[in-house]
Amino acid sequence: MFIQQPFDEFLGLQYERIDEKSVRVVLPIKRLYLNSLGVVHGGIISSLADVAMCNTIEADENNIQKVVTVDLNVTFLKGAKGDCLLAHAHLVKEGRNLTHADCLIYDEEDQLIAKAKGVFFNNS
Repeated sequence: MFIQQPFDEFLGLQYERIDEKSVRVVLPIKRLYLNSLGVVHGGIISSLADVAMCNTIEADENNIQKVVTVDLNVTFLKGAKGDCLLAHAHLVKEGRNLTHADCLIYDEEDQLIAKAKGVFFNNS
């Protein structure tokens, strides 16, 4: 199960569970997401990473997220252009109160665009 919320639907995200600790999220790039330089805005890339990492923890039976972000670090490595971005997120450690996850974001040519790490509070 994946988190269902209007923001994710607005972005047009497509989810795939790779295994119990990993997800792949595809973001189709829309013109609306580009900054004045013609590359995907950093806030969109950060949102993609955040959503992907949150979904490494399965949603509850009502598709409500079980974690909330307490720390998000995104390093941008290259300007993102093209038709889509692919986020590969992996659960690093799930503790009693905090969950740690990593995420790598690629363009459709498999070039690394950004890397992220996050800490999430276990809300359930």
